[in-house]
Amino acid sequence: VQLQASGGGLVQAGDSLRLSCALSGGTFSRYAMGWFRQAPGKEREFVAGIDRYGGTTYYRDSVKGRFTISRDNTKNTVYLQMNSLKPEDTAVYYCAADNGFPVSAVDYWGKGTLVTVSS
Repeated sequence: VQLQASGGGLVQAGDSLRLSCALSGGTFSRYAMGWFRQAPGKEREFVAGIDRYGGTTYYRDSVKGRFTISRDNTKNTVYLQMNSLKPEDTAVYYCAADNGFPVSAVDYWGKGTLVTVSS
């Protein structure tokens, strides 16, 4: 299984970005999916998760109401819509696939995509 994330970039505070992560080499609908992030000098942290069919989502408190995770099982892709971005959202964002739910014991990690939010 491989995960390929894309969509990062440099934006200003208040802007929006949508991250995408495509899974290949496996059956996408078998996996709950998640997004994590790691800011410079900090530990990697959970951002958002979604169950195998998109019926249940959950978020870390600091992004609730601003970020939305979704998935399209026909495209083997999970998304993270990020609105009202803040400088503290600056990080490398990673997608993850987990055989279980909620996303915790990650089975596969994607390479990260950098999001930089300027003030």
